[in-house]
Amino acid sequence: MAEEVNNISTWPLLSTIDSPADLRRLPQEKLPTVCSELRSFLIDSLSRNPGHFASSMGAVELTVALHYVFNTPYDRIVWDVGHQAYGHKILTGRRDRFATNRRLNGLSGFPNPDESEYDTFSAGHASNSISAALGMAVATEMNDDHPRRNVVAVIGDASISGGMAFEGLNNAANTPNNLLIILNDNDMSIDANVGSLHSYLAQITTSRGYNNLRFRLYNLLKGMNLVSDRKKGQIMRLNNSLKSLFTGQQNIFEGLNIRYFGPVNGHDLDQLVKVLRDIKDMKGPRILHVKTKKGKGFAPAEADPSTWHAPGKFDPATGALASSNASGPKPAKYQEVFGETLLELAKADRRIVGITAAMPTGTSMNILGDALPGRVFDVGISEEHAVTFAGGLAREGLRPYVAIYSAFLQRAYDQIINDVALQRLPVTLCIDRAGLVGEDGATHHGAFDLAYLSSVPGLVVAAPRNEAMLRNLLYTSLHREPAGPMAIRYPRGAGESPDWRTPMHRLEIGKGEILTEGSDAVILSIGTIAAEVSRAVNQLAFVGLSVAHFDMTFLKPLDTGLLQDAASRGVPIITVEDGTVEGGLGSAVAQWLAENGISRSLRVIGIPDKFVAQGSVSQLRKLCGLDADSIAQAVKAEIEKAAETADENIQPFNTQTR
Repeated sequence: MAEEVNNISTWPLLSTIDSPADLRRLPQEKLPTVCSELRSFLIDSLSRNPGHFASSMGAVELTVALHYVFNTPYDRIVWDVGHQAYGHKILTGRRDRFATNRRLNGLSGFPNPDESEYDTFSAGHASNSISAALGMAVATEMNDDHPRRNVVAVIGDASISGGMAFEGLNNAANTPNNLLIILNDNDMSIDANVGSLHSYLAQITTSRGYNNLRFRLYNLLKGMNLVSDRKKGQIMRLNNSLKSLFTGQQNIFEGLNIRYFGPVNGHDLDQLVKVLRDIKDMKGPRILHVKTKKGKGFAPAEADPSTWHAPGKFDPATGALASSNASGPKPAKYQEVFGETLLELAKADRRIVGITAAMPTGTSMNILGDALPGRVFDVGISEEHAVTFAGGLAREGLRPYVAIYSAFLQRAYDQIINDVALQRLPVTLCIDRAGLVGEDGATHHGAFDLAYLSSVPGLVVAAPRNEAMLRNLLYTSLHREPAGPMAIRYPRGAGESPDWRTPMHRLEIGKGEILTEGSDAVILSIGTIAAEVSRAVNQLAFVGLSVAHFDMTFLKPLDTGLLQDAASRGVPIITVEDGTVEGGLGSAVAQWLAENGISRSLRVIGIPDKFVAQGSVSQLRKLCGLDADSIAQAVKAEIEKAAETADENIQPFNTQTR
């Protein structure tokens, strides 16, 4: 890319590193310079092409140390989430393409095995690294890989709170393997620092000499028949108990019989390299606790890591964040409309509580939390727990609103079915980031919620076309009779109108609305994609085509009255949805037509049956045929095809039979 080249004068050492093999050829004393240049490169690049900033800045030394000590890509590094992996991308041959990060046809914002052999496993949703890396570690033993292939899982302190991480830890403790887990702790403290004795023990227990002595002593006792492999767990528990006694602390990992080392300073490169070398070839599962600071090396990010998680464009010299130059009132983001409306409802109804899974600001659940702190629960990266927890609250008469991103709610599918819908509990699922989300790409698009929720019995599934309808749906979820579970999906980003604070009223469940009348075709849409459809209808009107537009609002139950109306007109029907074409609105309409024996031309427009990569929302809508121009072209083609079919069915005039 022209804007970011192999700049020898700015990054003289980094510009020579085209692979980790180049890094490993450097003397260790050069590594701090590599780290300094890597941070400078990240600041320069991300100030112009926004991405996940603070996490990658905090993981610079850890990234350099891992690729310096381990023989990647033969040795495997599995990154959890991937927010911290930008340095990894730059060191693994993608430095000169990094300006394309998160752009259409560019680099993915997360580790992607299709992109590089150094990206060993897809990372987009948290807490999967330990399970994936454990699978790899077990496979290397079963494959009898020689030389030994090391496998390292790098997981953050937030991700390790997820249930799947604990499942992986439990399995790692009970399956023969040599997995090394790096806990990159950049926020919460899992083990309290107790001073010099603690630091001394962290040093001695990771040293090669200590562990060789420990191993020889075990073999000596085993040869004297004083211990056995069966009693090995008891010996480990005794060792862990002694460490707990001397340090005045305990940790869950040693309770699981996973050897624990640390914490170590994640920004002390020499110590990191030493410790990694010392524990690299040990047998059995072990965990290294590394303490880092988010945003390390950039003062504004260190002071406010939450804002600098993904800050957008900024001035690298001052840290000033870029702001929009647009004047006048601006439409609110849909999550802000949700947050403000929920607070409005909660002030009038004490039964309302809010739940979020580590995204209070992203979902705007913090609006309710700031005003009524006792009524909001952030359960961390635990979507399954969030839904079942909501079910428990609802069972006792409360009205929980669970705000989770669409792609992350997928994890809680079993809980939605068994712990909410089966029991007809009045839990409202507020599904943020539904549809195409843009630069975060395939792992984050909310493409599947309409499809995976529409098959759940008793669950009302709805999507508002605008901000006012979102408010009405939230109001309806609280006041509907009989009460029951409901899912409301809405997109990332701003709506259409700055005047969204409209009076709320209850909607009739399963009833849509005719927005525009027309005689040449009928478009059925659901959700905020209605705005693109309306623009397409206006374009078609400009060329003399009259197209009706029905806003279905509810996928389940469907408005069969509107479907009957559409089918009775004898014109093509086109469905449009910002979700996968498999199993969503189009599939439901096709099923209804078939069940009622109605033969009618049907065109389904939505996210295609494939994983869509990263790009801006407008770019991806065009790519998927969901922008106004593409919709208009598709509808025009259906109208023309219907006209040709009608012409073919007209019998030619025959003078002989007259």
